Amino acid sequence: MINLRGTTFHYVDYRVTKWMAKHAILFMRLSIGIIFFWFGILKFFDGLSPAEGIATKTIDTITFGLLAEKTILYSLATWEVLIGIGLIFNLFMRETLLLLFLQMIGTFMPVFLFPEEVFHVFPIALTIEGQYIIKNLVIISAGIALGSTVRGGRIVSEYSKKTDRELSYD
Repeated sequence: MINLRGTTFHYVDYRVTKWMAKHAILFMRLSIGIIFFWFGILKFFDGLSPAEGIATKTIDTITFGLLAEKTILYSLATWEVLIGIGLIFNLFMRETLLLLFLQMIGTFMPVFLFPEEVFHVFPIALTIEGQYIIKNLVIISAGIALGSTVRGGRIVSEYSKKTDRELSYD
């Protein structure tokens, strides 16, 4: 039987937690960057992005129909690709995160502008478009975590140096 309170478990837990603390921000930045890059690229090709319709409709509404549909879609695609590149390559993080947060504001607008397209039953049963929008709460949270590191912040495991010595196998 495995002793979940024993030294071996604590050592493994310590090593895994330390590894997670060391790599979490990198994986978060890369994964969110890949999502933005990928979803942005899709918007350059007609009909490939599942968000194309609602995104175009939303931007058309907030700009009072002043922009052509292709202009809207290519601008949004470029915006998302820039966010993706910034995150993937760790470039201009303050500016990249500003673009991310501004884009997130835009993604939530259909909830207020077109609730009939976001909910099957308001406010509990989401459509696929609604699910696509609500999952952005995770991206917002990741953006906040990434933003906490632009001035040198980092994630550290809760283990102290004393624990480091206690759990090391020399």
